[in-house]
Formats: sequence, C-alpha cells, structure tokens
Amino acid sequence: MKRKSSHIEEEEESDSEIDSEEELQDAFAKGLLKPGLNKVIEKKSINQPELLKEALNKLKLDLPWIEKLDVVNAPAPLAPELALQQLEQEERRAKQLKGNKKLAQLKPTEDPVINDFKRETMFHRQAQAAVMFCMPRLKKLGIPTIRPEDYYAEMAKTDEHMHKIRTTLQKKEQAVARSEKVRQLRLQRKVGKQMQVEATLKKHAEKKQMLDEVKKFRKGVRKDLNFLDDKKRPGSSNKSHAERRLSNKQKVKNSKFGFGGKKRGTKMNDRESSADMSGYQRPRKDIKGLKRRNKGGDNKSQRPVIL
Repeated sequence: MKRKSSHIEEEEESDSEIDSEEELQDAFAKGLLKPGLNKVIEKKSINQPELLKEALNKLKLDLPWIEKLDVVNAPAPLAPELALQQLEQEERRAKQLKGNKKLAQLKPTEDPVINDFKRETMFHRQAQAAVMFCMPRLKKLGIPTIRPEDYYAEMAKTDEHMHKIRTTLQKKEQAVARSEKVRQLRLQRKVGKQMQVEATLKKHAEKKQMLDEVKKFRKGVRKDLNFLDDKKRPGSSNKSHAERRLSNKQKVKNSKFGFGGKKRGTKMNDRESSADMSGYQRPRKDIKGLKRRNKGGDNKSQRPVIL
C-alpha cells in the first residue's frame, strides 16, 4: 500500500509540474511574462528594547535565593584522579585506533569517545563547584542539609494507590498459584488414568494367559492344573487371602481358642498326614530299675493258679 501511495504521489507531482510548465509557456507566448514583474522585498527587522525590558519585568519575580537555588559558577579544578583517568582513556583509545586500521584515525581533540568522557568530567566538575558554593550558604541560612534518622517521607504515590497495587499483585499471585494447583491436579489425574490403564491391561494379559493355559489343558498339551494354584502365579505369596488380612492379635486368638468355622473332621487323617513321619520318635532303651519294677508288678498281677 505504501509503495502504491508513493507511486501515486509521484505521478501527481509530475502532472502538476507539466501543468505549471504549460501555463508558463502559454503566458510567455501571450506576452504576459516581462522583466521587472518580480521584486525582492527587503525584510525589516524590528527591535524595541523598551518593550522587551517591560515584558521581562512582567515575567521577572523577585524571590529569595532559597526559593530559586540558582548558581552560576565555573567548573571546579580537575582532581588528580580524574586527570589520570582521562590520560589513561586517551592512551587506551590511541592504542585501539592504532591496532585497527578500519577505524577512522582521529586526533584526541576530534575523537567523539574522548570528547564524551571529557564532557562527563565537565558535568562532574560543574556539579562539584555548585555543591562547594551552596553548602556553606545553606548552613549560613540555617537550612538543614542532612535528613534526620526519624524522617518520614510520603511517596509521590498515595497510600491508597499503593494499596491498589498491592491488591493487584496479590490477585496475580493467587491466580498463578491457582493455575499451578490446577496443573498439578491435571497431572495427577493423568498419572492416575495411566496407572488404571496399565492395571487393566495387566489384568487382561493375566486373563488371556489363563485362558490359553485352559485351552492347552483341554487339547491335551498340558496335563497338570498347576496354573490354577495361587502359589504358582507370579507375585502371589504362600499365604492365603484370609491369612494376609488377619492382624497379629487375631492370629494369637485363633491359636488359643480356634479359628471358628467347621470343626468336624479337622483331626481326621488324610493321605498326606498319614504319610507324614516327621512327628515319629523312636522308643528309648529300658532302664534297669524300671525292668525290675515291671517284673515284680507282673508277678503280683498274675492270677493264682488253681490246682
């Protein structure tokens, strides 16, 4: 759009120039253009000092110096450390220009870098001279120049405005904390869903494995049913689900009073208990004293023979 507008403006200017040239040619052909028609008028300068002084007196205010604090003074003498720093700056700049031929080789008086440093030094000296002149004068007038320790100064902004700013900042902090909390909840929900999906997939995989084992058993590929036993499953403990849920207190009570439920046939032998010889103990050898007692007792207990 800018290119089009500039192009249109150029065309309009060229058309105006052509029109002005044609008008001049027509005027010259008709004899309207003659020498002496255009005259140069000299500009007259108006200088009225009395009126200027009168206007200045109207603007001028005769206020005490403490209300104006205006000072006109020369710069303070150059301090030795500033003079040394200025000399080092000139030497450093000369080495930089000498080592780089691409930079313009300038004199120290024409170098803008050194001139900027000198200008800043001049500002410093001017301010130093003003302070040296004003401080004694202020002390003479009895005006304190040092702020007391218990001085309370109100800011340019009112307390109400600062309270609004504080409220706004607190709202922003609360919004950030709320968004962070929502982000954490979303992350936890996402992790929970992922764990739930993993558990579901694991359950389906175990179920599929169980069905595959059942199919193998039906087809005769597998002849045992050990895959149905919880002890054979990976991750399952030797204890049953009921035993895992019992507390220590309940276990003690069960060992003392029993575990409830069916009692009939609990002491009946089965194939495993009858074949278990772990509780069998071999008979000990007879003691001599016990043998005599047994013999004597045997004689006494015999029934008398009737002849």
